Amino acid sequence: MDSPTIKRALISVSNKLGITEFAQGLVEAGIEIYSTGGTRRHLEQAGVPVTDVADYTGFPEMMDGRVKTLHPKIFAGILCRHNNSVDMAAIEEHAINTFELIVVNLYPFAETIARPNVMLHEAIEQIDIGGPSMIRAAAKNSDFVSIVCSPQQYEQVLGEIKSGGATTNGLRRHLMAQAFQHTAEYDNTISEYFSGQTEGETFPSTMQLRLHRKDILRYGENSHQAAALYSSENCREANLINSRQLNGKQLSYNNLLDLDSALSMVRGFSKPACSVIKHNNPCGAAVGATLLEACEKGVAGDPLSAFGSVIGINRTLDEEVAEFLAAGDFFIEAIVAPDFTSQAQSILTTKPKWKKNVRLVKVGDLQPSKPSLEFRNVLGGLLVQESDNQPDDESNWNIATTAQPTDAIMDELRFGWSMVRYIKSNAICLSNNEALVGVGAGQMSRVDSVEISIKKAGDRAAGSVLSSDAFFPFADSIEVAAAAGIIGIIQPGGSVRDQEVIEACDKHGIPMVLTGNRHFRH
Repeated sequence: MDSPTIKRALISVSNKLGITEFAQGLVEAGIEIYSTGGTRRHLEQAGVPVTDVADYTGFPEMMDGRVKTLHPKIFAGILCRHNNSVDMAAIEEHAINTFELIVVNLYPFAETIARPNVMLHEAIEQIDIGGPSMIRAAAKNSDFVSIVCSPQQYEQVLGEIKSGGATTNGLRRHLMAQAFQHTAEYDNTISEYFSGQTEGETFPSTMQLRLHRKDILRYGENSHQAAALYSSENCREANLINSRQLNGKQLSYNNLLDLDSALSMVRGFSKPACSVIKHNNPCGAAVGATLLEACEKGVAGDPLSAFGSVIGINRTLDEEVAEFLAAGDFFIEAIVAPDFTSQAQSILTTKPKWKKNVRLVKVGDLQPSKPSLEFRNVLGGLLVQESDNQPDDESNWNIATTAQPTDAIMDELRFGWSMVRYIKSNAICLSNNEALVGVGAGQMSRVDSVEISIKKAGDRAAGSVLSSDAFFPFADSIEVAAAAGIIGIIQPGGSVRDQEVIEACDKHGIPMVLTGNRHFRH
């Protein structure tokens, strides 16, 4: 089938990026342009000759633009089959012009609902009706019509038109596929938003995930596993997917997992904070009066395990911190931070032995995490849950022991409790001076995690506080903690043996806080 010569284009776009230059190129190629409302005015102001759709149809725009392109003279001109005599006879009988090029992108619904405190009526007015209809009509008739729905497509389309007056069949098929994907994503965004407006609809009956492949990774968790990175348009927070890598080799599957954990740990702190992650568990983390202090304390948590770790920072990484990290004997795989000063970037890419390979990842300004959903794959489907990324309500906390924590111990317990949720369960962490000094992670027995955390802390266990992500099933962990010199404990409570655990703490004079809320991380 011959590609039809493009005689007319209908242009109606919300995103005006590049549309003036594109339209000027079409006019230079001898193509007549029809347009509506704001797009028509935009093109006319740029000196592009345009025919008003309302003048062509003889039917004015109405209802604040809700009705403008929904007319037989538009849709017949898009849907007619140029090789069908009946279609072409109807076109001629009713004085309808054919449109071989449709340029449409849709009202900014996703951008509108992303604004804080957006009103329902504002969201409703950003539901496009005529736009998706024209896109679908043009895509359906891709044998004869080119559908352009993204500024990123302008250059290729205009290039083919200038070289031959038409687009190739291959390009039109490609544009058709992208067009249907575009409208599907648009409709799904609307569906999810209004499902969320219905009380009790945190988990809608049908869930569609829109993911775009961003990168093919070198391999997955192991070298024999293929892997890729996909992005979601829904996340507006600073994140790794939309980050900028300033140095080093391509991020690996494991790097991305660890960096995501490192970023999550430091995101919510108002103080300067540092996290040191190895195999998706923290081997160090701290806050400080300065970023340098936080990094020094964080790296000191477990220097041996910190070799080959990734580091998360919640402030712009400056020259002073860069000098400290570059001078260390440990090897750093990657660093994620809101930004890096030029001096810091120079130091980290020239001074340390690992300068060529260290991955520096800039994510932009951090904000506290918003409530969100997280997904885990299981054979045949997905597990979906609310993310455990919101601070606990301390009004639910209860000091269960006769021994009362001092203000200093209470502050340390708050720090430990904010950390333990990022450690694989069964999770125990010891902290002192708002820094992790010992971690026990991923053990089948809680007392084993306690013993490992104390072993990791060594002499630093004495005078530290202990945080447990779930309740103690027996008092044995308390006995082990007391022998190590632990001075405070925080845990959810809820065991049938809570009273035994409380009595063990009182026996040793250890204050214990029950939060009523556990933080498993499987």
